[in-house]
Amino acid sequence: MGRTWPDLDLTLPTWRARAVRYLLIYVALVVALVSVRASTSGVRPALREAQGREQALVTQRDNLILQLEALETPQRIIEWARGNSMRLYADAPKDTADIPAIPAAAPAPVPARTVEVTTQWK
Repeated sequence: MGRTWPDLDLTLPTWRARAVRYLLIYVALVVALVSVRASTSGVRPALREAQGREQALVTQRDNLILQLEALETPQRIIEWARGNSMRLYADAPKDTADIPAIPAAAPAPVPARTVEVTTQWK
């Protein structure tokens, strides 16, 4: 168990050593926190800048989607096809022809299989 109250070391050098030890711990913590804060000071502005770029790209994407939807209407596609001398499939002449069958492949020769059995009696 621990020491009882009268056995505790309450001398001035002991208290001074404890105070110095705690002071050094606090100074080390402050130095660590300040150095982390200084090393990450550029993260927040970079994050805000990246969010702004992302928002601009999202807006650009939405505008491009709207433009694409306007260009992909069936009427515009038909007009473009007619402008490039294309015909609708329903209006195009259709020819029929028989497709010849593919000749069957020659069967591969079956290799001779031999089985060897050895019997030993004890």
